[in-house]
Amino acid sequence: MLNKNILAKAAAIAALSTAMVACGGGGGDGGSQPTALLGTVSVSMTDAPACGFDAVNVTVSKVRINSSSTASDTDSGWTDITLSPAKKINLLDLNNGTLQALGTTSLGAGHYSQLRLVLDSGANSNTVVKTGTTTEVPIDTPSAVQSGIKLINDFDVTAGQRVDLVLDFDACKSIVTKGNSGGYILKPVVKVVPLALNGISGFVATGTLGSHVAVSAQQNGVIKASTTPSSTGEFDLTRLPAGNYDVVITADGYAANVIGAVPVTASAMTQVSTSAAPITPVAGQNRNISGNVTQTPASATEPAEVSAIQAITGGPTVTLKFAMTPVGGGAYSLTNLPVLAPRYVAYSTSLPLTFAAATTVPLAGQYRVDASATGYTTKSVTAIDIGTADQTNVNFTLTP
Repeated sequence: MLNKNILAKAAAIAALSTAMVACGGGGGDGGSQPTALLGTVSVSMTDAPACGFDAVNVTVSKVRINSSSTASDTDSGWTDITLSPAKKINLLDLNNGTLQALGTTSLGAGHYSQLRLVLDSGANSNTVVKTGTTTEVPIDTPSAVQSGIKLINDFDVTAGQRVDLVLDFDACKSIVTKGNSGGYILKPVVKVVPLALNGISGFVATGTLGSHVAVSAQQNGVIKASTTPSSTGEFDLTRLPAGNYDVVITADGYAANVIGAVPVTASAMTQVSTSAAPITPVAGQNRNISGNVTQTPASATEPAEVSAIQAITGGPTVTLKFAMTPVGGGAYSLTNLPVLAPRYVAYSTSLPLTFAAATTVPLAGQYRVDASATGYTTKSVTAIDIGTADQTNVNFTLTP
């Protein structure tokens, strides 16, 4: 049964959908169509949590829509939603399913295949604030500023009907360091997700909230969505394609909690814990894995991603932590990995769920570590043991 907070959020989003009709402005081919042949498209933005930042700011100036997936920014057929003035948005304010309206425009009935999110190029428009600091540091955003972040997404507009699109901006994977030169560059990871408030909800014990709690929905160890709990311990992994997901909860100084095969429908929230009986992680020691990733040949545009993975016997394979290297490879650090085995339970509608220590492959305190980068073959090192000490020289050489 849905709790009152989730029902309130659903009502708020319904109200937002109505309000967004008056936001933004349109342009392009849609305006030349007879009113009877027009439909409406509304665009909003949300975010997954970022790693190591107190703010990730982007300034949106325009959303562009085209029926052709191959149209360049100078081709015809674009309809624009222009934000005037451009809107500076801290992506970290959009965590846990919160939406930021970007605007609405009319479009001719038909099939559309491309969106572009265009960022403002002004000074201090796109910045980050590192955790524990107060200074805004500019992000390099060359492609996003010049032609827009290209999103290939198919949707249909029906005359007299409304289509709502949500752009899910993963700040954690989108902000990478520039390597030896320092600074940051935007390598945008954005997907288009449904507006419907479906997904997975629950609560974690509030006593853990000062320990960098992270909650993710995964399939075969691939993180599909992630969030951080609110001040009440509530979390919402929203707007997920229908299917089964493994929920992974991590916190510094605690064993991980894993819930296997949580079912998600297209139009409802699946609850895995309640405020009266929140998920309470077991305290335990954490250690670190670090090393270096070399890309051969070197890349001028792509960072590497390094993941710490465990497979639960009789259950799923899950990623407990991941880290991004600078562009072109370099040092990485997977911090605060649990030495204790994950606490695991298969999903059941009977709450509260009862977790028990899992048997894992590798064994408790051991991890498989994967390194990957776009255009390179993924490499793995197995049975990295942090049971008695940090592991500091887990190195990779990636080749195409």
